[in-house]
Amino acid sequence: MTDPYNSSFAPRPPSLSLADAMVTTAPELAGYRIVRNIGLVRGITVRSRSIVGNFLGGLQTLFGGNITIYTELCEQARQETYGDMLQHARQLGANAIVAVRYDATELMAGLTEVLCYGTAVVVEPRDS
Repeated sequence: MTDPYNSSFAPRPPSLSLADAMVTTAPELAGYRIVRNIGLVRGITVRSRSIVGNFLGGLQTLFGGNITIYTELCEQARQETYGDMLQHARQLGANAIVAVRYDATELMAGLTEVLCYGTAVVVEPRDS
């Protein structure tokens, strides 16, 4: 005989897999209803600029416009934290993430923390 109290906490495999299309900054996922709220998931990285990167970035600032070396560094950090957040949600059995946000904090000169976080949920398609 199974314990009815413990069965509600056992992770159930979601019928939908967690993919980029199942991640949103909105509080809900269009076309789906949230059937279980798993909780906060996050990815975090701390990045520093190299001496070469600072030198090249400094040269680019002389000419104005997009500082591509810093843009690439920021994009790499965001991609890394996003991937870590997805992995965290998958480990918890989620098939979607809602209310996704990014945050960045300069810890000290040249050292930046990038955080990506959201709420892991299990969703099912809405009945039409």
